[in-house]
Amino acid sequence: MPNTQTSLKSTLTYDDGVIEKIAGLAARNVEGVLALNGGMLSDITDRFRSQSDPTQGIDAEVGKKQVALDMNATVEYGKDIQRVFDQVTERVVRDIKNFTGLDVIELNLHINDVMSKRDWQEQAKGKPNSQHATETKQVQ
Repeated sequence: MPNTQTSLKSTLTYDDGVIEKIAGLAARNVEGVLALNGGMLSDITDRFRSQSDPTQGIDAEVGKKQVALDMNATVEYGKDIQRVFDQVTERVVRDIKNFTGLDVIELNLHINDVMSKRDWQEQAKGKPNSQHATETKQVQ
């Protein structure tokens, strides 16, 4: 009787949006990051959006083993932006590696605004993506 064993060929891939979501959730939990956003065009589309989008402000290029990210953020006035960047980089790289096994080979963070927490909360009130703020970002 001939050997009819076949070998299984399997592949795991990720949609860009999955990587963008992981990066967005990781970055939003860094103290000093008020929002991830894409500037004026995102502000316009945010007015018409009824649901939150955790991938807003993030673009990912996903390969078989590596990821490149471009991110846009608003940070809290008075925070050490270099330290915020270092923490965002550390968390995003760690979470993507831990959750997917992919290596982040490039991470570009563009700071498009700085504002106080209170000003940000007033501006973000009622916007869909304001729900992605962590509990530590609430002003008492």
